[in-house]
Amino acid sequence: MKVKVLRSEHKEEYLDAPAAEEDVSSLVSGNNAFALNLYRKVRKQDANLIFSPYSISLALAMTYAGARGETENEMSAVMNFSLEQPFLHPAFKSLDTRIKTNTRGEKFGETNGFRLRIVNSIWGQKGYEFLPEYLETLGKNYGSGLNLLDFRGKSEESRRAINDWVLEQTQGKIDELVGRGAIDASTRLVLTNAIYFKGRWKYPFEAFRTSEGLFRLSSGEEIFVPMMNRVMLIPYAQIGNCQAVELPYKTGDASMVILLPGFGECDDFVHTLDNEKLRTIVEALKLADVNLTMPRFEFKYNLALKQALVEMGMKNAFTSNADFAGISPEGDLCLQDVLHKAFVAVDEEGTEAAAATAAIVGIKLFTPLAVRLKIDRPFVFLIRHQSTGSILFMGQVGNPLA
Repeated sequence: MKVKVLRSEHKEEYLDAPAAEEDVSSLVSGNNAFALNLYRKVRKQDANLIFSPYSISLALAMTYAGARGETENEMSAVMNFSLEQPFLHPAFKSLDTRIKTNTRGEKFGETNGFRLRIVNSIWGQKGYEFLPEYLETLGKNYGSGLNLLDFRGKSEESRRAINDWVLEQTQGKIDELVGRGAIDASTRLVLTNAIYFKGRWKYPFEAFRTSEGLFRLSSGEEIFVPMMNRVMLIPYAQIGNCQAVELPYKTGDASMVILLPGFGECDDFVHTLDNEKLRTIVEALKLADVNLTMPRFEFKYNLALKQALVEMGMKNAFTSNADFAGISPEGDLCLQDVLHKAFVAVDEEGTEAAAATAAIVGIKLFTPLAVRLKIDRPFVFLIRHQSTGSILFMGQVGNPLA
């Protein structure tokens, strides 16, 4: 599907000075706080989970650029955006530049391959009026023009175009981010982010040392999984009953931090894990000889974030009360859904991870308030012939299990 791209005419303004250091630090702190809050909201005991809070923050920051009034206030509170809009988006741009600069390594595919790719893309309904200043904000700070699609007339083709872009940007790891029915004739804007990471361990595990080992679930059940093992000099700490270890990647400013609470204490640990506690653990890490045994794993995870975000306080954005007057003069937009999908694979050589987020914005559909009916007591029923009104069967239910 051929996609026309609308870009701002003021490209020379894209070379603004980087955001202040304190603004970037404030943004990172807020993003990390949102990450931990969302983790507590969506995690399930004993269930695998992988998501990219940075990808979600980026997609919703692009949406937030057009939020106004109470919608803006609720979004900033849930996302932990402490900066005013004129400072927030340049801070995202500076942070993005810093991450990409500090993690630049060998080209993907080489022996010591390291790759980190973070890209944004904006998809809008052709013929719909978007405010130039909104497109300017996205172009300056998030590096994307507006890809014009026809959601009204070609919803399925538009959905496939977005999914094809995500698939390409994530090296084929994230497919069908936007499922059937998520985009329809009421959709006007879809804001997407894709992130892809691949890094080799600085100290790879030797495959011949991998063997089946016991992994104990929180229920007490024991299962056998492939366990990797190696002795290495890496950062380690123990704070209370929580052990922590940091596994560096060979190239780039990146590492994997693993937090291991005592058995049966994971729920309590997660409940109290915040920015300050995480910072205390990370600062306590010191080099030590560690005989590390850990499982090899690979899985995907889907998150439909609408309900979680509403429960976290982002209520108006998804309703007819939404105020996204900063996106379009039409004043008829609301968030329809926020979709997220992620993948991770950890083995003897390193880590591969990918994620993508889609914030779907559409026109408000006004429907009458539904009548609530809960049939929770004895009732009468009948089966009738509609055109004549004849009652064919009639009865009552006093006990559905009798």
